[in-house]
Amino acid sequence: MVIKILKGFILGLIANTIGTYLYVYFATDKGFEYIIKEGYSQGFLGGLIGLGAVLNLVLFFFFLTSTIGKFKKSIQPYEARGVLLATILAALAVLYFEF
Repeated sequence: MVIKILKGFILGLIANTIGTYLYVYFATDKGFEYIIKEGYSQGFLGGLIGLGAVLNLVLFFFFLTSTIGKFKKSIQPYEARGVLLATILAALAVLYFEF
């Protein structure tokens, strides 16, 4: 059970990172590292983290869905809990960087 929650937590962190990267890639013409440094110095890093956490919503519902099109899979509630914990950690990071 703990391993499944940890798996969901790690996947949630990875999804948040990928979501942040995709937002920076499509919304700006600057590099990822430059935007992260500027976000930290100018105070909008929390917003970037929050926008990246939107991808966790997709992952969360993926773990709670039993059918995807014609394919059936088992519901994975422990992995969904891990994603929820990663989203809570992202929300705490947003609070830290914004205030």
